[in-house]
Amino acid sequence: MVAFPGSKLNLGLHILAKRKDGYHDIETCFYPIPWTDVLEFQPSAKWSFECTGLHIAGNLSDNLCVKAYELLNKDFSLPNVQGHLHKIVPMGAGLGGGSADAAHTLRILNQLFELHLSANQLADYANRLGSDCPHFLKDMTTVGRGRGEILEPIDLTLKGYFLVVVTPEVHVSTIEAYAGIVPQVPPENLDSLLRLPIHQWRDRLTNHFESTVFHRYPELEQMKKSLYDIGAVYASLSGSGSSLFGIFTKEISRDNNFHGMNGWSGWL
Repeated sequence: MVAFPGSKLNLGLHILAKRKDGYHDIETCFYPIPWTDVLEFQPSAKWSFECTGLHIAGNLSDNLCVKAYELLNKDFSLPNVQGHLHKIVPMGAGLGGGSADAAHTLRILNQLFELHLSANQLADYANRLGSDCPHFLKDMTTVGRGRGEILEPIDLTLKGYFLVVVTPEVHVSTIEAYAGIVPQVPPENLDSLLRLPIHQWRDRLTNHFESTVFHRYPELEQMKKSLYDIGAVYASLSGSGSSLFGIFTKEISRDNNFHGMNGWSGWL
């Protein structure tokens, strides 16, 4: 069984408060984009999992797809599978690629072995793997609150706009991105901001991580400026970075302006 786990952009990301459990309360809009990995699982006499494409650092046991299999295996004693992940979406880039792979692993295994897990049960497993994993069970645009796992669908489309995503060779850890962040409730509600015409987002729809990430990596701030310089109607850091994206009304050649950088571009 084959799936194509996608990725997401964060349209606005507000860090509202520090929680007693050490996490932060946030609000953000997860917008799905068609930059995908390729994931396959099939029954097998012997358990195996391999990765191709972009290099994934660390031990295989740390891979979120493997963790998703093990999570279900504890409760259901799953048969052996042969798994293959072809990695295309960059890791640690604020695009949710690993979380999408994990969520789709849960979805495939649920269907492949007829586990009959409900949407709420799948969401519970996904939440154990990562705060943004539950979003990738939805196949829709959502607003995430709490740690990002409390999801509400939102009627928002960027259809007809051209998207450019740029992922430079900079790795921003989540811990590093949160360092120096002062949680605050913004003056304007996220839902209200998202209902504004997109040309009004530039100075009002913000990602709070930019304050700390741009201070540490000024080249990322310059890349955001470059996206505006070539005509973006809105540009932002996605998640805690390092990916940045620009939304355009016309087709733009990413390669000419960000030569040699990983990325994706296309009509939404």
